[in-house]
Amino acid sequence: MKTLDQDNIIGIAALLVHAARIDEQYSEHEKGLIKEFIKSYLKDSDLDKVLKSAEELEKNSNQLLSFTNIIKKENNEIKSDIISHLWKIIISDKSIDQYESNLMRRICGLIYFSDKMSAEIKLQILNSKK
Repeated sequence: MKTLDQDNIIGIAALLVHAARIDEQYSEHEKGLIKEFIKSYLKDSDLDKVLKSAEELEKNSNQLLSFTNIIKKENNEIKSDIISHLWKIIISDKSIDQYESNLMRRICGLIYFSDKMSAEIKLQILNSKK
């Protein structure tokens, strides 16, 4: 799998933070899931520092486009991995509201990722939680 540079990981992590905050409940568990994503790409980084940078970036940004432009250029393997991490965060509180579903549809459209593949990833994660 191709590796992304730290700035791209911070941007994608900001998108994950946005997904975590959309229901206005940003939990320690969600932070842990975001750190797992960061660690999977940046093995030797200071996870707390990278997460803090992502949180700042998300707080100071009013549009998703800049985050999704990073992902749009990547291959389907990386897109699938990112969509999977987004769904893990959204599903982590055991409820998916309309804002979270809408966010996922918008992100999939912006990065040219099929809704069908996103739904399959979502189902895999839901089934693994049982």
